[in-house]
Amino acid sequence: MKKVLIPTKLDTVAAERLRAQGGYEVVQDAKTPLEEQVKAHPDTYALIVRSEKVPAAIIDALPGLKVVVRAGAGFDTIDTKHARKRGVDVMNTPGANANAVAEEVLAMMLADARHIVKADLTTRAGQWEKKDYMGREVTGKTVGIVGLGNIGRLVAKRLKGFDCRLLAYDPLVNSDRMRELGIESASLEEIFKQCDYVTLHIPGGDSTRGLVGAKLLGLMRKGATIINCARFGIVDEDALRAVKAEKGLRYLNDVYAKDEAGPKSMTDIADLMLPHLGANTHEANFVAAQRAAQELIDLDEKGDMSCIVNRDIPEGLERAYCELAFNLASLVRQLSGAQAPIKMLETSFYGALAPFGKWLTVSILSGIWRDFDRYNDYKAAVKFLKEMGIELINREPSSEKGYGNSVTIDLTVELPNQSLKSTSVRGTVTEGVQTVSRIDEFDRLYFEPSGATLFCLYDDRPGVIASISRKLADAGINIEDMRNPHNTKTSRSLAIIKVNQPVSDDLVKVIRADIAAHAAVCTVV
Repeated sequence: MKKVLIPTKLDTVAAERLRAQGGYEVVQDAKTPLEEQVKAHPDTYALIVRSEKVPAAIIDALPGLKVVVRAGAGFDTIDTKHARKRGVDVMNTPGANANAVAEEVLAMMLADARHIVKADLTTRAGQWEKKDYMGREVTGKTVGIVGLGNIGRLVAKRLKGFDCRLLAYDPLVNSDRMRELGIESASLEEIFKQCDYVTLHIPGGDSTRGLVGAKLLGLMRKGATIINCARFGIVDEDALRAVKAEKGLRYLNDVYAKDEAGPKSMTDIADLMLPHLGANTHEANFVAAQRAAQELIDLDEKGDMSCIVNRDIPEGLERAYCELAFNLASLVRQLSGAQAPIKMLETSFYGALAPFGKWLTVSILSGIWRDFDRYNDYKAAVKFLKEMGIELINREPSSEKGYGNSVTIDLTVELPNQSLKSTSVRGTVTEGVQTVSRIDEFDRLYFEPSGATLFCLYDDRPGVIASISRKLADAGINIEDMRNPHNTKTSRSLAIIKVNQPVSDDLVKVIRADIAAHAAVCTVV
């Protein structure tokens, strides 16, 4: 019998499902601290947790542990890297809580618009403050959705019943998919400038920390509302504090630095605060529990690894090629335009990489969109791309081309005028070093995709490199390496200049104008 420990207040359907399957001994205890349960059950085979922390010490204390299942989407409370070292698979149940969070957003909007919380408290106290609680209606308002993942799309679906005008920002979602969802595509600036409500549904981390800062807040309409049921840190609280009163902004919050009792940093600026209730519904708890149990059963009986979030690379595939695929994808995304909606992703895997195409596709997708976890599997990647309306084509490689063990990525994006632009890169690993061998029509480049690199595409003529060098020198930027291939058919040249620090967007614009470049971008890989 495999012992499964469930040290959390999870719907009993997980324990019932496992017991009914047979072969599992289930211990569910939501009251005893996890550390004590671990000592009492050192023979635990699998852990099913919700928000409980599973650090290295817990993993090490269970010598027979093979699986940790997070009954929910996020798994940052689990030391996934240490688990991998110990041969422990970590799984999650993405999407199980999506509807619960989407409904919470609407509940917060309505509660704030009609002063539900304050009106209830004062009426219970025997007061009659009807005149003080003049509200407003959500119907007909313009709502901006930042991030169109599972939750963002459900928020849009639920809001349609309120006849709202829906705007959304998501660099991965193209205009065709937006139209299918009945949503207008907009930039972040347009959303914050035009919307009565802005609801956030993007991951946390370095890429989004402080995203909603002084610039975006300064664009907001007077009396507009921000709803954050996504992650703590996305909203710059100091910036909000500076403009909130002047603009009469409303801030509804359900996320914190730590999910625990104690003072909260946004108490003075939040008009409605909830204790991270997004996933806290009986239905979400039931679905997450049911999926957690089924995933464990499927892993044991069918070898289904589709929900493992800390998989190791398969035997026969060098880790360097996973990193190559990731870095090539990051490069092609930046060359294409990091904010341009994607229409199509085409890949080719040559030589000994051909059998690992599905695995490498996941690395590519995580390189294009850093918030797509690279420990996902191919099935999750295909599902994600389908939801985003992006076509995926894995081309059959031709051995006659003699590319050796290499990866080609073609990315087609949609430009503001809805025309399409395709960018192609190819790379390989030579003597352990990643190299980019081709970008579009420029072949045999052989430079390493690392650090900051300035790319300038221009009509071939003398003096251009000197002009670029001068501008970089004036800005105190040093050139570390350079390639300058020419294409006689198009009469175009490509300057590939590795520099010691990223080139600012403003300087890139100056260089582009100075040399009349067709394109100029500084990438950081």
